[in-house]
Amino acid sequence: MSQYVITGGRRLEGELQIDGSKNAVLPIIAATLLNEDITYINNCPKILDVKIMIEILEQLGCHIEWQEQTLVIDTRHLSNYILNESLVKKMRSSIILLGALMGRCGEAQISQPGGCQLGARPINLHLEALKKMNVDISEVEGIIHCKTLHLQGAKINLKFPSVGATENIMLAAAKGEGVTIIYNAAREPEIVDLQDFLVSCGAKVEGAGTSTILIQGVTRLSGTTYQVIPDRIIAGTYLTAAAMTRGTIILNDVRNEHLVTMTEKLEMMGCQIIHEKNRVILSSPKVLKGINIITEPHPGFPTDMQSQMMALLCTCQGSTFIKENLFEARFKIVDELNKMGAAIKIKDCTAYIEGEKALHGETICAKDLRGGAALVLAGLVAEGCTIVKQIEHIERGYQNIILDLSKLGAHIQERK
Repeated sequence: MSQYVITGGRRLEGELQIDGSKNAVLPIIAATLLNEDITYINNCPKILDVKIMIEILEQLGCHIEWQEQTLVIDTRHLSNYILNESLVKKMRSSIILLGALMGRCGEAQISQPGGCQLGARPINLHLEALKKMNVDISEVEGIIHCKTLHLQGAKINLKFPSVGATENIMLAAAKGEGVTIIYNAAREPEIVDLQDFLVSCGAKVEGAGTSTILIQGVTRLSGTTYQVIPDRIIAGTYLTAAAMTRGTIILNDVRNEHLVTMTEKLEMMGCQIIHEKNRVILSSPKVLKGINIITEPHPGFPTDMQSQMMALLCTCQGSTFIKENLFEARFKIVDELNKMGAAIKIKDCTAYIEGEKALHGETICAKDLRGGAALVLAGLVAEGCTIVKQIEHIERGYQNIILDLSKLGAHIQERK
């Protein structure tokens, strides 16, 4: 298995362009199933999760090809509604194909999805919503079968603003009969991007970015050419990397309004941040002040940045805590950071961090996507050599983290 080998102690400095968003493009790829046409997705990241989604669609009968950084998807010859179990087990985001297949075929079969094991993430909100839309659902030995004679619009009040459930409802309702209203909808920027994509295909959707989304079903959607938003979590990861090494970084092709919750925290620590049009500049002083962090649904602090921020807080002044309100198993990184010299204790859903610890190189394992990225960041400041194993988790969401960090002056390479 491949590994990342990192020699720490180098200050990061330089300029990067941010790739398209993983969390935006996956539901958009799923949404292409709703039209019997050809779709061009620009700024599509070449990451492992996209590759898995491509394989799933190809097994459903779609034809897909890359044209540089544009993904071309032809869904005219969709011939199957049964999702490949082994591929679904690799990626939790595959659940969003459920709503798209219901909208296109009126039938779908899927196994319980896999992906990063971040604790209990039941899909009951997805299934309860589909039932309200006139879908019959049965489950036998982990295989879920959904079928309807016609999707019916409904008023759906989500118990929790789940991103995946909101996306699935939007996808199913886009071609359903009548009006669907989602109350307590997720408000993430990626939800807005899905709405914008659907509208470009001819759907009638409004309200994304607020807690209430209204979808008027239509009978037909067409292909489109669409540009995916930049990845705010990748941008946040690299801003944190620069802060950890007390460096300076310029990020291009960003949406500053998507970064506010992250940049505000970095400024509170002492970083200087300048926002320009489609660009952000961060400079870090030698000494950073620790702060407390609580993860929340958008517009709160994103759970996908919690691990990276934990690694940074290990190097900051003072004692701090991070309270994780979304995924109870998001703290898998703690044992690995402590192995490197950090002082972190877990009690209930809170990590207590003693700052200003000198980290040292170790052989450590990435156990999930964002935790893996955070371990790479820890390796950038650790004394000596750090080896990060199980890097396939990281490659699920970062197109080329080695190339990006190397451009900034990091000493990092992949060893087969």
